Amino acid sequence: MHTTFRFFLNSLIAVSSAQAQNFLDPLVVTASKLEQQASDAPYSSAVIGSEFIWDNTRRTLPEALAYTPGVLVQKTTHGHGSPFIRGFTGRQNLLLVDGIRLNNSTFRGGPVQYWNTVDALSIDHLELIKSQGSVLYGSDAVGGTLNSFTKSSDFQSQKTDQVFYGGGGSYEFRSNGQGSNIGRVESQTGVGGKFGLWLGISAKDYGDIEDDDLGRMVGTGYPEQDLDSRFDYAVTPESTITLGFNGVNQDAISRWHRTVNNPGWDQDGHVTTPGLWTNDTFDQERSMTYLRYAGENPQAGSLVQRWSTTLSYQNSSESEYQNRSPAEDSVRQANIDVETLGFDLSLESALGPGTLVYGLDYYHDKVDSSGFRNNLAGTKYRESLPIADDSEYDLLGVFSQYLWKPTEALEITGGGRYTYAEASLGRFYSTKGVEQPSESQDWNSVVGSLRSLYHLNTCWSIFGGVSQAFRAPNLDDLTGNLTAKSGVDSLGSTTVDPEEFITYEIGTRQLTETTSLEFSVYYTDAEKLITATPLSSKSKDTINTNAGNGYVYGLELQGAWKFLPQWSVTGFGGWQDGRTETPLYLDGPVVDKSMTRLLPFTGSVALRWTDISERFWVEGRLFGSTEEERITVEDQAADSQRIPTGGTPGYVTISLRAGWNVNEHLDLLCGVENLTNESYRVHGSGQNESGINGIFGLRLNW
Repeated sequence: MHTTFRFFLNSLIAVSSAQAQNFLDPLVVTASKLEQQASDAPYSSAVIGSEFIWDNTRRTLPEALAYTPGVLVQKTTHGHGSPFIRGFTGRQNLLLVDGIRLNNSTFRGGPVQYWNTVDALSIDHLELIKSQGSVLYGSDAVGGTLNSFTKSSDFQSQKTDQVFYGGGGSYEFRSNGQGSNIGRVESQTGVGGKFGLWLGISAKDYGDIEDDDLGRMVGTGYPEQDLDSRFDYAVTPESTITLGFNGVNQDAISRWHRTVNNPGWDQDGHVTTPGLWTNDTFDQERSMTYLRYAGENPQAGSLVQRWSTTLSYQNSSESEYQNRSPAEDSVRQANIDVETLGFDLSLESALGPGTLVYGLDYYHDKVDSSGFRNNLAGTKYRESLPIADDSEYDLLGVFSQYLWKPTEALEITGGGRYTYAEASLGRFYSTKGVEQPSESQDWNSVVGSLRSLYHLNTCWSIFGGVSQAFRAPNLDDLTGNLTAKSGVDSLGSTTVDPEEFITYEIGTRQLTETTSLEFSVYYTDAEKLITATPLSSKSKDTINTNAGNGYVYGLELQGAWKFLPQWSVTGFGGWQDGRTETPLYLDGPVVDKSMTRLLPFTGSVALRWTDISERFWVEGRLFGSTEEERITVEDQAADSQRIPTGGTPGYVTISLRAGWNVNEHLDLLCGVENLTNESYRVHGSGQNESGINGIFGLRLNW
């Protein structure tokens, strides 16, 4: 392995490049709510298109981010991917679907499953803005903001007044383990320039995966069904009404690392402990419906040049069943149902030598929960709520951001947001099991951001700035009563306050017809982190406190080089370091330690050949990570089923993929992942990745 990894590192340095989707300069809107070229945005960003997801056989939305510098895609299980973006995950990153917040007030701390409830096959493209988003999008946008844009009929690009119709289907087979079958059907119709209708249905049957060390990991497979639709109607040539829907249903996702199906793993003396429970399965459903009216004013000098207003309704349901035999209260059930109403208004106006974007947003959660603990005989029933039942949560924000171009080469962006958050808590229990009276709490925050970009010449630019972020305590912070890590009870606390962050960043970009390069350095300071603190020196069970202060910093490099007309090389590299100060236990001594999910040096190099007709391509990729040992013995022991003793071993994988555009109606894809059958685990994950995996896909268009 070490020889291979040295070759991998040398190759990465030799090309001085990082992952890039292509050599174009795509438009992005998430960074500023304005359409601008990615090279003009004063932030680190990544744009991931549907073709990249197809070519690289990314099976979930979190996996689509795996080739992005600064991102560690941790998976508690294969149905629960949770990207760590610049050191932060879960509720400290913000996920948007078509610009609408998917984050709600029940999001748990640490790695969570919610990002896997967006169907990767329904995505047109993703825009990730790192260490940015609180001014425009509010609470939670700490490590990054990911906006997932769903597919549509694109009726405005069709021939005016002409009826259009079409569709397609895709199928992918993955050979590893039990095998996986993934299918999708899409259709569209409408009248060009007038209206368009889109419908997509996905069905997925993921089988159990296997690797050389652990064999078949029983329970790592699961079924999934997805539906997405969108209707767009042109009210005027400059304005459109959109009615959109997307939903997902996933059943029987096993948190494999906790179960007896997990035999433990020994990789060169790095050892994880076996699972102990008979069962730990998770069902989840999520749906989003929204109505949007957006457009622009064609009149010169109009006060409002562009606008967008959106009403949204979301429903999510999650249910977890645990059988912890032979524990006394071995049978546990937890259910959380959330309804979210949302409103968003965004306006754009010309103001002096620049452009002002401003508006407001409001989200209201209504939460019901239920749960119990019992023994196998059914004689020791007691209520155990995973979160306060019959609760409500409100999040209101008012924002403005000004983009000023004092010269053609210089762009300065500054803005601010006021946030008001209120939690109305229903029934919940104290740490001693006593039911608590209802109560309400509220918080206010003002955050700002100042960024700039300067074009040194036609090819090179520098960018950087400082941005604040804010995360209001949510219902899980306040009243959560769930299981974390390797079976630890994690409790909320109504005494916690908001978390506060500030990020400094500087970087440089280069872009030509045949090369692209971006390098950035960042530092994030975190105060009042809500951390899970052990109740005592003799207990692993935890309660939330604002006992954490810390920092994380890192380096990121990405780029591409088309060195011959048919040959290109892409790649990336990223690394992080960071520390936190937290008490060993409640009211105990404070210790300075490494963060538990830091990104070790991780990178990739891909070499691609494309036929001169652009109908056939072949790509080989090296992807790997160094060993991650920056973790305390105590933190490893508390999560010993996921994190091996001494840290997570490094690895290098090799993959080969090829695609053939047979004709305008048929595309074929084949590939082999993990060609050397490497047994490895992404740091912090609950299971190993799959061993050698053959993939075959076809895509039909009509």
